[in-house]
Amino acid sequence: MATQDFKRKLTAILSADAEGYSRLMAEDEEATVRTITAYREVVATVVEKHRGRVVDSPGDNILAEFASAVDAVRGGVEIQEELKARNAELPENRRMEFRIGINLGDVIHEEERIYGDGVNIAARVEGLADGGGICISGTVFEHIKNKLALGYQYLGEHSVKNIPEPVRVYKVLMDPEAVGKVIGEIRVEPKIGQRPVIAIVIALLLVMVGVVLWKSYQPTVSPPMEVASVEKMAFPLPEKPSLAVLPFDNLSGDPKQDYFSDGITESIITALSNVSNLFVIARKSTFTYK
Repeated sequence: MATQDFKRKLTAILSADAEGYSRLMAEDEEATVRTITAYREVVATVVEKHRGRVVDSPGDNILAEFASAVDAVRGGVEIQEELKARNAELPENRRMEFRIGINLGDVIHEEERIYGDGVNIAARVEGLADGGGICISGTVFEHIKNKLALGYQYLGEHSVKNIPEPVRVYKVLMDPEAVGKVIGEIRVEPKIGQRPVIAIVIALLLVMVGVVLWKSYQPTVSPPMEVASVEKMAFPLPEKPSLAVLPFDNLSGDPKQDYFSDGITESIITALSNVSNLFVIARKSTFTYK
């Protein structure tokens, strides 16, 4: 039996649904159908404006795809602004607010429909949004964080059914006062180019600590006693091994990178200072040799 070859592509997926749709239908079916029909037209117009297309819209759900994460988020923001203006004209108990979730992921295309983990994640992210709000996955955040006049709030990692890794989720802050802000904990990883350097520094630090500890536990042979004299007196030395960590040189040729070499030196001094059997010369003294 021949296997069917499916078309795959990376796309930005927008998933939306109407909050409280069942209640609205129970109270007034005809008015609810009129409202959601009008709102679907608004959504379709905005999606097309931002170079996207509506894939499906069963019941109170809307699924759309965009060529880029930036287009998807811009479209999502405009959708919420348009619907907010229309809701202002309705009685409070008849307003229909949509929750929007956006993800960037790989999808399978079959005719006009899309399937795959990327769609499932978008739906999960949508479920974390408030009515009238937008949530995005961490993948989308990485693509848009410095490109749009918005703010973001980190909501943590969330599991998605049948997805092995948790998904980072951010709430989009559309208030003008929040522009440029990122609220909450953000996972910061060292740049790829810095990882080897950090690994080398850690390895050197461990070797140095091991040598010092080994030396401190070796038996010592006391030298022959001699009569003390004023001429041979000096400042008293500590009773444990002493170590000075001299400043690392910045070999990049860029003075702006001095902070990196200084930071490595300070980190080593701080770590060694925690060894109880070791006397570490203070930073102020060793940095005079820089």
